[in-house]
Amino acid sequence: MLRSVGQKPVTGSDDDPRVLELRAAVSRLRRELAVHPAEFPDRTIAEDELAALDAMTVDGAPETPRLRRSLLLIAGSIGSVSALAVSLARVRNAVDLFGGPPTLR
Repeated sequence: MLRSVGQKPVTGSDDDPRVLELRAAVSRLRRELAVHPAEFPDRTIAEDELAALDAMTVDGAPETPRLRRSLLLIAGSIGSVSALAVSLARVRNAVDLFGGPPTLR
């Protein structure tokens, strides 16, 4: 992210590399989804949830359960669009940086 000399970041998120990774992954998937030529029924859900993920990062570290919910909605709505698989995996890996799924005992 480029800033002018002396300009402070808008949020505290620049201090957390997990947030930076999530923002980059979400941005990439949003761009790839925007230019993907195929229409599919739940495309709007994926776009809305990607926007929600991006908004969650503005105030710093988001809540892990909310991140996981959004990830599930995105994965379910994108379905088997193989062209987006690598970027979706990158979003998943970025979400995992905030804590893995709960373990069963």
